[in-house]
Amino acid sequence: MKIVSIVGKKNTGKTSLTVKVIEELTNRGYKVASIKHSHHTMEMDRENTDTWKHKEAGSQVVVGVGSTTFFNMRQDMDLNRLLYLIKHMDNVDFVVIEGFKTYNYPKIATSDNVVDEYTIKQVDSFTITPEGVSELVDLIEERGHDIVDTLFANNCGYNDGEIIAKEIREGNLKTDDLDDVSSYLSIDNNIIGLNRFVSDYFRQVVLGIISTLNIKDYGVEDISKIELLINNEDNPSENDLNGEIFINKKPLDINRFVKDIISSSVLGIVKSLKTEGEVKKISVEITGIENCSLYDAAISLKVNDKDLAINKFTSGILKETIFSMVNTLKIDGKINEIKIDVEV
Repeated sequence: MKIVSIVGKKNTGKTSLTVKVIEELTNRGYKVASIKHSHHTMEMDRENTDTWKHKEAGSQVVVGVGSTTFFNMRQDMDLNRLLYLIKHMDNVDFVVIEGFKTYNYPKIATSDNVVDEYTIKQVDSFTITPEGVSELVDLIEERGHDIVDTLFANNCGYNDGEIIAKEIREGNLKTDDLDDVSSYLSIDNNIIGLNRFVSDYFRQVVLGIISTLNIKDYGVEDISKIELLINNEDNPSENDLNGEIFINKKPLDINRFVKDIISSSVLGIVKSLKTEGEVKKISVEITGIENCSLYDAAISLKVNDKDLAINKFTSGILKETIFSMVNTLKIDGKINEIKIDVEV
């Protein structure tokens, strides 16, 4: 998804230019979303309609569904939150924003008083020709980028979203050079950046768990997009963990960040089981992995140095989850055995 904002002072043709950009992107075969920002109250429903009455009665979120669908909410939402929600609602190629001039996204300015470091072009909306619009959209294709905090390009020497965004705006870096991030995370309405390893880890773990479910019973044949919501209001964060990972009986040399991710995941699964007392120590071992197949692999689980019996379903989740996590790492040779020790 690439984002661009049309900004300018009042009566400088922002809306007309926004419409022209949307039309040109659509004519090029892109799927486009748009956001309109205003300092005035915006009503999406007429007075005395049924949905208007719902809102007047006190409903915080009103959804109208017919030939189109609209959401009417009693709050001013942050731009990044809106962009994240668009990712959930549809797979769009471009988001064209009218307004939000103080945000850090590539901007097309219709007046010189809003030009800043994020401006990639200033145009006269009233005199721009069709050829000019086409050239402008060429620039948007080249310099537009996704949500800033989701940008990673470690292979190119960049790991800060703001720096990467600047390099894209200035034409020094292309979006094709960025890490292929497939997972997105929001915590308490804040976008959390995930690099390629963490993104792949989330995807593999969730897919591993889902593969143990009977999703076809719910009408799902092929998995193209997964949305997961976790309510965690009553659960405090975990304490620091000490984790060690062994592959084929040899300790795996990885950084603390990766160890913590894997250790926390194993702890989370184990804490969902019925155990005696507080979990202080975990040891899980998977043996008999052949050609990346877990079908005949055996798994053993110890909690607080005692063997814990687990059923076939739980065994499958643990095996798939652990193997998926480890398989995202750079491992020399085939994986035949995995052992993970966690101390809380």
